[in-house]
Amino acid sequence: MTAHVKYGHPEIVVRRIPFKFDEGINPIWNADRPEWSHMVNGASLTMPYLEPFLIKTVREALGKVDDAQLKSDVEGFIGQEGAHYRNHRRYNDILKCFCPELAEVERMLTADYTRFQKRSLKWRLAYAAGFETMTIGMTEWLIHQRGDLFAGADANVTSLVLWHMVEETEHKNVAYDLYQHLFGDYLGRSWGLIVGASHVAWMSRKGYKRLLKREGRWGDLRSRLALYGMVGRFFLYASPAMLRALIPGYHPAKVEDPNWVARWADAYRSLPDGAIPLLDTSDPKIPARFAP
Repeated sequence: MTAHVKYGHPEIVVRRIPFKFDEGINPIWNADRPEWSHMVNGASLTMPYLEPFLIKTVREALGKVDDAQLKSDVEGFIGQEGAHYRNHRRYNDILKCFCPELAEVERMLTADYTRFQKRSLKWRLAYAAGFETMTIGMTEWLIHQRGDLFAGADANVTSLVLWHMVEETEHKNVAYDLYQHLFGDYLGRSWGLIVGASHVAWMSRKGYKRLLKREGRWGDLRSRLALYGMVGRFFLYASPAMLRALIPGYHPAKVEDPNWVARWADAYRSLPDGAIPLLDTSDPKIPARFAP
C-alpha cells in the first residue's frame, strides 16, 4: 500500500439535479452542429454503464482504505457519479425513442462491463483512473470553447454536459489517488489510461454512428468531414491531458482548473433548493449564471 499524498482540490459537492428533458427534444440539440450533437449523444449513451462500473469499483476499493480524507473523497465521487448516471439515463431513454438501434450498443456496453467486473480490482481501478484522466482534457476543451460548442444550443443538454464537467473537475483526483494509495504502480496506471480512454471513446463512436446513420448523415461526405473535424478537435484537446498523465510524478491536482468551474459552483450555491441550473445559451460566451 502506497502512502496517500494529499493535494488540494475543490470541494466535492453532491448535487442531485433533476434535469428535465422534453419527450420531443431534438437529438440534434445544437442545430448548427449536428455531428457534434451526436458525438455528445454517443458519449451520453455510455454513461449509465460506465458510471455504475466506476461506483462499484471505488466502493470495493473503499473497504481497503484507511485514510479519512480519501474515504470522504471517494464517498463524494460515488454521490456525484450516481447523479450523473440518473440524468444521462433519462436523456438516453428519449434518444432511444428516436433511434431504437441504440439498444444494440447498450447490450454491448452491458456485456463489456459485466466482463470487466470480473477483472482484478487493480485492473478495474486503473481503468477508472485512466478514464477520469481523459475527462480532464475533455473539461478543458468543453469549457474553454463553450461558446463555439454550445452557443444557441438546447439549454437542458448544454447545462447537463457542463454540469457534468464541473463535477468531473471537482473529483478529478479521486480515482487516481485511490489507485496510488492501494497500488502505486506506474505501468498499471498507464495501461489503464490507454484502455479506459480508448474503450469509452470507441463505444461512444458506436452510438453516434447509429444516430448519424438513422438520419442519413453517415454516408454524406460533408457530414463525415464535419464529424472528422470535431473528432480531430477532441483529440487535439484530450491528448495533451493524457500525455501529461504518462509523465512520472504526474498528479491531476497539478493541472489548473478552468476558472469558469469555480464561477459555476458559486452561481449554483445562490440557487434556491430544487432549482435546475440552466445556462443562458443565447449569450455566445455561455456565462456561469443561470436563468431565473
